Amino acid sequence: MYPNGSVLSLVLTLHSLELSQMSIYPAFIFGTVTYFIVLLSNLTLVVTICENRNLHKPMYILLLNLPINDAMGSTSLFPQLLYSIWSQDRSVSYPACLLQGFIIHMYGGASHVILTAMAFDRYIAICFPLRYGAIMTTNNLVRIISVMWLLNFIIIFVLFCLLMPYKICQTYMADLVCYNPSLMKIMCEDTTVNNIYGLFILNLYHCISLSVVAFTYIHILITCVTNKQSDTKIKALQTCGTHLVVFLFLEFNTFFPLIAHRTESVPAHLRRVFSISILVFPPIVNPLIYGFKTKEIRQKFVTCLKRKRNRNSVQ
Repeated sequence: MYPNGSVLSLVLTLHSLELSQMSIYPAFIFGTVTYFIVLLSNLTLVVTICENRNLHKPMYILLLNLPINDAMGSTSLFPQLLYSIWSQDRSVSYPACLLQGFIIHMYGGASHVILTAMAFDRYIAICFPLRYGAIMTTNNLVRIISVMWLLNFIIIFVLFCLLMPYKICQTYMADLVCYNPSLMKIMCEDTTVNNIYGLFILNLYHCISLSVVAFTYIHILITCVTNKQSDTKIKALQTCGTHLVVFLFLEFNTFFPLIAHRTESVPAHLRRVFSISILVFPPIVNPLIYGFKTKEIRQKFVTCLKRKRNRNSVQ
């Protein structure tokens, strides 16, 4: 048992990566390249939206939060993971573990909130086009973004504050990263309150996001079917189709690993794989989907590349 007085100096040990000596360097190179792709693709999307005034619209400003959030989520994983691969040292201080878990949960919650806000924006734009400018004003947009980040921060902050009073019984964690469920497993005392609150916010995020997305897309589909303008239908369905793919991908990647932590029927290795998949695949897939599938972003990105090539040729 480790008393609270020494908890800040406590060092935890995460589950071994089980890498052979021959696979250390390939794994390190693969992880570095993957992290570089994540940062490059997401920062490219951020710069493309920021540098083009034609993209300074509510839809794209809300979208801007997604690559920023994805970069944050991946950064909570890769630096520590790459260090572990290189040094073969799986130890992590308790404060660093708490910080990693906090950022990971912030990232997961923010992903749901951002995509929900984007679904609401598309609903207003397609179902109430004449009122869109009056509803999605700059002030309202700032309020929406501020509220969604603030509420997400408060909810996750309370989640991790609930861990602070407990004493720690063991230093080994049977997971590859620090999650709230994995942290609860090393506590000495009964964590029923934490478990209830964790399940509550899990259901809160998923139920609200699923309800809002289902409501908005049913009405969007009805509007598209009744709209006689074929160009409007195609554009609306393309925009919403892209968003729906990203949302469903997120739902699968977040719901399964969190439920897997609370049942013994899921194999441990499968739980570990899914626990880091949410920090790898969405940050890679999201910018590619929005970059290549969203016509306006694709066109602006190509235009920026052409301008840079022309400048280099002139010089």
